[in-house]
Amino acid sequence: MSGTTLREIDELWQDELFAPVFEDPEPVGGQRVTHYQGYLDQVDWTDQAQVFRALRVFEASLAWAFNPATGFNPPTERLDRLRRLFARDGITWSDDGKVLGQVHEVVDDRLLSSLSDPAVIHEHLHRIGRAVHGDDPAQAIGSAKELIESTAKVVLRERGIELTGREEIPELVKAAQESLLLHPTQVEAGPDSAPSVRRILGASSNVANGVAELRNAGFGTGHGQGNTRSGLGRRHARLAVNAARLWCEFVLDTLADPQAPWRRLLTADDEGPGAGDV
Repeated sequence: MSGTTLREIDELWQDELFAPVFEDPEPVGGQRVTHYQGYLDQVDWTDQAQVFRALRVFEASLAWAFNPATGFNPPTERLDRLRRLFARDGITWSDDGKVLGQVHEVVDDRLLSSLSDPAVIHEHLHRIGRAVHGDDPAQAIGSAKELIESTAKVVLRERGIELTGREEIPELVKAAQESLLLHPTQVEAGPDSAPSVRRILGASSNVANGVAELRNAGFGTGHGQGNTRSGLGRRHARLAVNAARLWCEFVLDTLADPQAPWRRLLTADDEGPGAGDV
């Protein structure tokens, strides 16, 4: 913070609705560093909503370190230390300086590491985290629907399946599951074909489609409303987010699984007719 001004520090915190600091604490460094500490001292770190807003302040405070246009490249070891310190509390940083903490409760980050381009999913997860912790259930519902849609499209892209761009959620969900041999109507030897697993898969498809229906019914963002969305609470946000998680995690887990049945099908297709003949 030594490279900023007192006014800039005030704007960083007050833009996230933290109260002004009129009296600085005992000095912990220079005037600007101490003034920043005054804002840190007033955060209620047991309040998840405040913690989330503080994370947005940190993101804005460190934006210069991730922006090549500033002409300043902080030492790699300093950024590595920053990442390690935040990682202790489950907070990660994207390469462009976005805080990705508190989104792994939706989709395990390890499932995204195998994707060729997980950026769009990270974007939705980040938005969901902001909505849930910022007590915005309509945004959470809308983002949960978008997460399902983008996950289906990413899976189909990874499987080399082209889309027209006119597909609705039910079509995308079905196509993504079929591309991974996960649709309940597909028969493949192994646990995925067990009646109990097939029932769960069928239910998860219905749940994913239900999130889209909930959003389309006017309870999620994405459509302009003539009336306010009354009655929505954090429980509705968590319902939608957890429903999206059920479907998204399993299809991404199946996509990443080296032993998944769809990979054997892919190998057989690559080998062509007569594969396996003696």
